[in-house]
Amino acid sequence: MNCTLLRSAVDEKMKKQSIVHGRYKSAQKKYHIIFFLFLFSLVLSSNTILAENSYMVAQLKENSIGCPPTPPDALGPFYKSKAPLRNSVGKGYELSGMVMSTKDCSPIPQVRIELWMAGQDGDYKDDYRATVTSDESGQYRFESHVPPSYMRRPPHIHMRVTANGFNTLITQHYPEAGSKKGKLDLVLIPE
Repeated sequence: MNCTLLRSAVDEKMKKQSIVHGRYKSAQKKYHIIFFLFLFSLVLSSNTILAENSYMVAQLKENSIGCPPTPPDALGPFYKSKAPLRNSVGKGYELSGMVMSTKDCSPIPQVRIELWMAGQDGDYKDDYRATVTSDESGQYRFESHVPPSYMRRPPHIHMRVTANGFNTLITQHYPEAGSKKGKLDLVLIPE
């Protein structure tokens, strides 16, 4: 009788192990399928990126673009038009650069650059808004306090750049930590 009970218990345990092993094998197959799908999508996305980059290079060559455009960035919720014409809203940080065309890297004079930023307390106020204009050689300069970080955002200065015959550029400048000066060339795309 003990042998029969022991054999029955062993059979039951083997059935359970077989079921568990079957589930393991099934899960392992699902994992492999998911892994290969992920790997396949990675290959596809890298091919898409390569295709997009190839297309961009072809467009650069076709349009004789000499300088890559400045990457756009978020306008943010605190933009207000008609910022006063001034090149300083404080002391401690200087941002400068040249405005030029993607077509041939030539400087663009008399470009309107609107800038706005948070105060040292993290609030956006009219005191920290300005409009500067590039000079005849395309150069611009703006002075302010060191931009603060706030609400988990890195320090930054918003910029809206407009020039006749060019697409409007909305971008942001992110100062290097500890720096008192920054340089950002603004490269615009012709219309």
